[in-house]
Amino acid sequence: MAQTIVLHIANEDPIVGEVDELPSPTDTNIKVHNPRRRDGKDLHYLQSDVVTVIWPINQISFIEILPTEAEEQIIGFVRD
Repeated sequence: MAQTIVLHIANEDPIVGEVDELPSPTDTNIKVHNPRRRDGKDLHYLQSDVVTVIWPINQISFIEILPTEAEEQIIGFVRD
């Protein structure tokens, strides 16, 4: 199952994309499908028909893992 992530690359705007699996501590690269800016626009430095990009882990500051649709539907504590 693909997970949506936000990559924070050094000196770049955050990038949203999907990964098949999260990188392990021993991985040196991360393979991202459908890379785009947070607002959904294309990345200016990629060709318009690119659907998968492999980034080296050493360029990434941190990775945010966005919740899946199933996790978003879980109702948590509600305070009245």
